[in-house]
Amino acid sequence: MIIEFTVGNFLSFKEPKTLSLEATNITEYKDSAFKYGKNKLLKSAVLYGANSSGKSNFIKAMSIMKMIILTSAEKSSASRFEIVPFLLNTSTENKPSFFEVVFLIGAIRYRYGFEMDNKSIYGEWLFKLEDKEEIPLFIREKDGIGITDEFNEGEALEAKTRDNALFLSVVDQFNGETATKIISWFNNLETISGLSHENYSHVTFSLLDKEQSKERLLDFFKDLDLGFEQLKFRKEKFQGKILPKDLPSELLDVIINDLEGKTIAKITTVHKKFNAEGKQIGHKDFDLREHESSGTNKVIDMSGPIFRTLLYGGVLVIDELDAKLHPLMTAAITNLFNSPEYNNNNAQLIFATHDTNLLSYGRFRRDQIYFLEKDKYEASDLYSLIEYKEEGSNKKIRKDRSFEKDYINGRYGAIPFIGNFEELLGNG
Repeated sequence: MIIEFTVGNFLSFKEPKTLSLEATNITEYKDSAFKYGKNKLLKSAVLYGANSSGKSNFIKAMSIMKMIILTSAEKSSASRFEIVPFLLNTSTENKPSFFEVVFLIGAIRYRYGFEMDNKSIYGEWLFKLEDKEEIPLFIREKDGIGITDEFNEGEALEAKTRDNALFLSVVDQFNGETATKIISWFNNLETISGLSHENYSHVTFSLLDKEQSKERLLDFFKDLDLGFEQLKFRKEKFQGKILPKDLPSELLDVIINDLEGKTIAKITTVHKKFNAEGKQIGHKDFDLREHESSGTNKVIDMSGPIFRTLLYGGVLVIDELDAKLHPLMTAAITNLFNSPEYNNNNAQLIFATHDTNLLSYGRFRRDQIYFLEKDKYEASDLYSLIEYKEEGSNKKIRKDRSFEKDYINGRYGAIPFIGNFEELLGNG
């Protein structure tokens, strides 16, 4: 479970900015929060902001952090990473980027982070919380790595850690118990794009191939009323004739060579068929990819990562969740995580969207709603609705306000400045 994530001096983020999933003491939508030991956490958080405000950059920071943790120990000393600092200020353009996450593994609360550029690690640290006191396990600086007695699994591995490799990842390679648990936690932190959803269809196929998860997915598709009666899933031997005829011959040859003799998954949707008098006379099977809408394809593709997270726990981060989807479908997906019925493993969802309808009927608490906007120096800011105060008062924004209307009217910022519509259209 994730408690908070912080990024600084990375892409559009100049100063460190933190997204917290620690629930505040507000009373609305109690099902959207859960208690775990002494911690009270949120099941989801939503990011709003204009185009280029930093939403995708924030999600990319989470993805990059995970990638570096999982791969840095395996790379060579000459390897480079995709670390780009805030380039619009001389004080940051040559400084390392900052990444830190606070999370729970069982009852233990950890804080882990590092500072690095695309060539070297400048700092790295791991702390755990015991009896309200944060205890260091190791602290790494440019001139060395200091290990405490609480992390003896890292002893004698300092010299084996390259300048561009994370110490935590190296200790994991030598089967350090704590390091292995933490690496496993990061492996269950999944970041995906709502624009390239085809990449996740194999996860959906694997869940449809298991009876327990298959029933959950089919019930969800039925509740969404996607326009078909039922969905059929089957596995069959690959045949070249199923490929589109307009593919270049070179590409066809490559695909056929790769898939020849292998088993592939096939999904068809079943629709009612009627005669001229409007009487149902049977059913018709449609190929999912060829005949169903892009929105239906996206829902089915992304249901795999969504339900895998719900079934087994973990953290799912989605950029552009609402792309191609009707607002009610977006709400249905987010409500799965806030639902005690579907989410009984404390799964968490963090997502970016432009769908303001969710502010009205998405059942989000004020501490679940985050906004991003750039300041006059083009640096991204990140802030929560719970931080806002009523006009002329020190009281929090009331829970009965129209958050959607307020947001569109610019009350909370984080919206594009369009200017005068009539002038833009040439009617001024």
